[in-house]
Amino acid sequence: MEKIPMTAAGYAMLQSELKERTSVERPRIVEAISEARAHGDLSENAEYHAAKEAQSHNEGRIAELEDKLGRAEIIDVSKLSGTTVKFGATVTLIDEDTEEEKKYMIVGDVEADVKQGKISISSPIARALIGKSVGDTVEVSAPGGSRSYEIENIQFV
Repeated sequence: MEKIPMTAAGYAMLQSELKERTSVERPRIVEAISEARAHGDLSENAEYHAAKEAQSHNEGRIAELEDKLGRAEIIDVSKLSGTTVKFGATVTLIDEDTEEEKKYMIVGDVEADVKQGKISISSPIARALIGKSVGDTVEVSAPGGSRSYEIENIQFV
């Protein structure tokens, strides 16, 4: 089994979702199934079929979360340091075309969220940044085209 790297915050987020799905969603869906069953004929009972579909979706996600949590390799970012970009680094970049500043934290695939400034270790920009230092320029080939960034700062927070 391949380990899945993630931060402690990402691990806690997955644990929270798992707890919500097992202790809140699962009982709610079971209640909906039993209520729909009480309405009689199951072959034409849309509420029953919808509840069974929700149960299938929820149980699938629970299994997925349990698998990811079981294979998690938690990396404590606060104990990391160095002058090169690696997992857990928060990198400040300057777009060489627009002079726009961007800040990204490199995290595991399961916790990536670009809107929060968290990019996956397997994303094109993170792969280009790994091993680079402050002052280095990286060329990133992304679906939107090729972009150049200069690394302005590297932090481990």
